[in-house]
Amino acid sequence: MEEEEGAGLHLAVWTVIAVLLPVLITLWCSVRRAGRRGLSGAGKHTWKETDLFGRPTYCSVCGLHILQGGYCLCCGLCADHPCVWKASRRFTCKEGLGRSEGARGHHWVRGNLPLCNLCVRCGLQCGGQPKLCDWRCIWCQRSAHDECLHSDLKTEDCDLGEFQNLIIPPNYLLAAKQMKKSKNTDYEKLLSPVGKDWTPLIILANTRSGNNMGEVLVGEFKGLLNPLQVFDLSKTSPFKALQLCTVLPPNSAKVLVCGGDGTVGWVLDAVDEMKIKGLESFVPQVAVLPLGTGNDLANTLGWGAGYAGEVPVEQILRNVMEADRVKLDRWKVQVTNKGYSLRKPKVLSMNNYFSVGPDALMALNFHTHREKTPSLFSSRLVNKAVYLFYGTKDCLIQECKDLDKKVELELDGERISLPNLEGIVVLNIGYWGGGCRLWEGMGDEPYPLSRHDDGLLEVVGVYGSFHCAQIQVKLANPVRLGQAHTVRLILKNSRMPMQVDGEPWAQGPCEVTITHKTHALMLYHLGEQTDDDDDDEDPSSDSDQDIPHDVSDGDKKA
Repeated sequence: MEEEEGAGLHLAVWTVIAVLLPVLITLWCSVRRAGRRGLSGAGKHTWKETDLFGRPTYCSVCGLHILQGGYCLCCGLCADHPCVWKASRRFTCKEGLGRSEGARGHHWVRGNLPLCNLCVRCGLQCGGQPKLCDWRCIWCQRSAHDECLHSDLKTEDCDLGEFQNLIIPPNYLLAAKQMKKSKNTDYEKLLSPVGKDWTPLIILANTRSGNNMGEVLVGEFKGLLNPLQVFDLSKTSPFKALQLCTVLPPNSAKVLVCGGDGTVGWVLDAVDEMKIKGLESFVPQVAVLPLGTGNDLANTLGWGAGYAGEVPVEQILRNVMEADRVKLDRWKVQVTNKGYSLRKPKVLSMNNYFSVGPDALMALNFHTHREKTPSLFSSRLVNKAVYLFYGTKDCLIQECKDLDKKVELELDGERISLPNLEGIVVLNIGYWGGGCRLWEGMGDEPYPLSRHDDGLLEVVGVYGSFHCAQIQVKLANPVRLGQAHTVRLILKNSRMPMQVDGEPWAQGPCEVTITHKTHALMLYHLGEQTDDDDDDEDPSSDSDQDIPHDVSDGDKKA
């Protein structure tokens, strides 16, 4: 008996140690980090502090192997904490704005090269020795051995490498700035060093999306492009960031939005604001790197259902260069409260879908709890698990039942008789609910494929949360109510959850009118989508099902 008690005591002690030790180590590291001199003010470099480098790293000042310290997001310089300030004084960083309008030479940084880099002179691998060695140009990304870096490489002009068509050269920005002061912008003169086929790319990243992936991407894109063309949307608004388009040649700019569908909508609203202010000739084409939870718009445009770092950023830039231009319908959703009210009608922009019913209820519950504890909702997997929980809960409670008795639906002015539904979804794009092709359903009935550029909305009904789940796993079809150019929905006498593009709210009696607003210029990538298409569709038969007229050879009319 005493031996059992002793064993239990030992187990309890070791359990306490196992729990407390990581906490104490974390606190100790935090105290040490707080006691250090901050790195953010160390010169003109964009220093990022790390407690453990992910690969063998050597200090750019003293050459010693280091486990922790700081590294510059823009130029890749690495240093331990005692050498950070010395590095800032000794080495210049990647300059986004040039000092002269002439051609620019290479900017070589020594050591800590990426893996599998080959010497531009001899073709052998660089950076393989366990020491600070070899060089890399931080603009064109070319590498050279210490013994291969002759005077000609040091003095030759840098052509900016593989991504020269996406990079905004520092000397271009300087020349554009000087021309803007003189109020005489000669784009032919500005384009002479970069070429007429130049399509500069602006990065707009939401660092709050994607489990910190947005912050990682900001650093990686700054290392490959001009730091001045990479924006963190938590610090700079989309409209302010897009002002960079006004110093670029008309109709040349591309934008890569790193974030969820909500971030894309935010950027497209800023693009519409540019049109209103007479800057339509500078409106960019928009690509999407999906970091959100659902990512239905990104999936529709061929950019995949979610990004978690599995594709190198270099390949992402190649995909943007190869992408085709398409149009995306944007819709105006006007919500007018019934009865006497001093409030103006709520006006929203819609890119993906509008819904009332169980999916809006799940989004509302999720949104409410995320606002209370945002730190718990930083993982895409956790977010989908929470959606699953609320969907299961609604299957039992059925908060949205008898919707057909609470609403009236009109499509292009024609009243639609509704069956016993719990939800109505109005679709602009092919995907819904995190990768489900709702309008086509199981694909066993001859319905026209949905498009996102035909000026038509697809309207479907669902019987409840369980029906939604069946549709997502292809065990049921939605109730197809029709297609229309204008949708009008009247909520008579109840309070129901509604959502537009994942932004939910609880709505009392009202009238909802959805009309066409404008088109947005998007970039379509012929890449991977969800498994929804691969399971039951022949690739040859659906290669143009979601591609508008700008890309598809056929001319399908929905």
